[in-house]
Amino acid sequence: MNSLIPAPLAPLPRAAGLQFRPLTQADAQPWLELVQRIAQEDAAPWHEQLSDLVEVLASPINPAALNTVTGVDGDGILRAVGYVSKNRASDVGYAMGGVDPLWRRRGIGAAVLTWQQEVLRVRSAADGTGVPVVRSYVLDVTPGHAELMAASGFEPVRTFTEMAVDLAQIPAAPLTPGVSIVPFTPELSEAVRLAHNEAFADHWGSEQRSEQKWTVLMAHENFRPEWTSVAIDDATGEVAGYQISMFDATALGATGHRDGYTELLGVRRAWRGRKLAPALLIDAMNRYAAAGMERATLDVDTENPSGALGLYERMGYRALPGHSSVAWDLRLR
Repeated sequence: MNSLIPAPLAPLPRAAGLQFRPLTQADAQPWLELVQRIAQEDAAPWHEQLSDLVEVLASPINPAALNTVTGVDGDGILRAVGYVSKNRASDVGYAMGGVDPLWRRRGIGAAVLTWQQEVLRVRSAADGTGVPVVRSYVLDVTPGHAELMAASGFEPVRTFTEMAVDLAQIPAAPLTPGVSIVPFTPELSEAVRLAHNEAFADHWGSEQRSEQKWTVLMAHENFRPEWTSVAIDDATGEVAGYQISMFDATALGATGHRDGYTELLGVRRAWRGRKLAPALLIDAMNRYAAAGMERATLDVDTENPSGALGLYERMGYRALPGHSSVAWDLRLR
C-alpha cells in the first residue's frame, strides 16, 4: 500500500455491482446529485447543500480518507454514501449517508452501516472515550431507513419536529428591560459563538462549536446575517442571547412556502426568564416578513426540559406534518 494513503479503519463495505472507496474533494458535486436524487424520491423537506458536503470532505477532525465511503457503479456514478463524525472527547459518534433509490433493498445500507459502526468502534478505542454510542437521524418520511435502524439494533431516543408560524400577523415583542436586540455583525460573531456554547451546554446531544465549525456556519450558503440578531446587556455589553437565521431556497419546491428558518436560538443562563427568547423570535419574524418570507420555521427537541415546545406553541408555531426526525442510538459492546 502507498505509505501516503492511510490504511482504512475498517474493511470497506461490499455489495454486488458497486466498488467502494473513500470520498474525495472531486466527489462533492456528484455527491450532491446523489443527495438530490434521494431527497426527491423521499419527498424530504430539506437536504444537505453543497457547502455541507464540502465541510465533510474538508473536516480536519474527521478526515474523509478514513471517515467516508462511497459505492460507485460501473459507470462511475455514486450510488451510496456513508460517513461518520466524532469529536475526540465524546463517546457519541454520528453515522450519516444514503443509498440511491434505484439501488435500495439490496443490503447496501446495512453494509454501509456496519462499516460505520466499526469505524466508530476503532476511533472510540483510540480516543479512550469508553463504550461508543452510534447515533443516526432518520426522517419520518423514510420508513425504510427506520426499519434498517431497528433491524440493526438501534433504538429511538429523541424526536425533533419542525414547526412553522404564519407571518401575516406578527405579535408584539415583549419588553426586555436592560437588554437591547441588535442586528448581528461580524464583530459579534465570536462572542455569539461563546454564548452559544454556554447556552447549549445543558442541551441533549449538543456539543461545543469550535472556531472552525463556527466559521463554516458563518460561511454557509443559507446563512442570512441580515436576518440574524443578538440580545446585548445594556450595562455590560455582554451577549445575553442570539438567533441565527437561514434561508434554504431549495426547500421552496418541497414546501411551497418561502420560509425564514431559525437555525439556532439561545439565551445564556444568567439572562433566562426575561422573555429574551420570544423577543428574539419576534425580531426574526419581522426580519423574515420584511424580506418577503411567508412563514417562520424552526426545529424543536420535543422532549427539551426547558419548555421550548410550549413556548413555540404559545407563539403560534405548529408542527409541520412530515417534517420530523428521530435520533436512533446503538451502544456498541
